[in-house]
Amino acid sequence: MPLIIPEGVNEYFELSHFAKTDNRLDIFLVERNVTPEEYSSAKLLSKGFYDPIEIQDFPIRGLDVYLNIKRRRRLNTNTNQSVHRNWETVAKGTRITSDFAAFLKAISRYPST
Repeated sequence: MPLIIPEGVNEYFELSHFAKTDNRLDIFLVERNVTPEEYSSAKLLSKGFYDPIEIQDFPIRGLDVYLNIKRRRRLNTNTNQSVHRNWETVAKGTRITSDFAAFLKAISRYPST
């Protein structure tokens, strides 16, 4: 699937599965269980996932393509607050593709619940 999803996404997400119908391709991505750099000194406890979000991507061979993304929810046991990866930190100071930048921008629009 690395040719289908935006470049750079594989670093933070893994393909869970995909589903194809006559006119639609759904790609399901799950955030990897890697501690975000901004919380490297904190003790984090995995608390499942936020509600999945759906982002429409470029069509492929006449199919509408949707990325269904599950972001991890973590608990900072020092502060007892729910935390998640800061996507602005991921993009800041890195050279990323325009597709990956658009992906980060899209998932950053969805509030953490």
